[in-house]
Amino acid sequence: MRKKQANPIDIQVGNRVRIRRMLIGMSQERLGDLLGLTFQQVQKYEKGINRIGAGRLYEVSRILNVPVNFFYEGVSEVTGQPGAGEPEGAPVMDFVSSGEGLQLSLAFMKIKDAKVRKRVLDLVKSLAEEEAEKS
Repeated sequence: MRKKQANPIDIQVGNRVRIRRMLIGMSQERLGDLLGLTFQQVQKYEKGINRIGAGRLYEVSRILNVPVNFFYEGVSEVTGQPGAGEPEGAPVMDFVSSGEGLQLSLAFMKIKDAKVRKRVLDLVKSLAEEEAEKS
């Protein structure tokens, strides 16, 4: 028997839930509590394993304070169909979707001094160049 695969759109929607939840500093447990679910169910939604029904997605959008269409941004990139998404955004979304990328982005946004931000950017660029030279 073949293992059921998650639908790419369900993965996209779940990923956007995860990104928004993390951006506002909300735990899976808290979101689950507000939805009347366990954190495990929220995990399944975020991974796209379980679909989020229309009514539930509406509730999630209200709790996370975003319009419902926020969860569908970039869907054309996932499906390969023409639409609202921009292909150049895919690597950025991959980065922000990763745990490290999101943490780095949030930490970077807390740096108010423009000179310090520039130094951090220069450091990351130089590390990336060193890594590229190794390969």
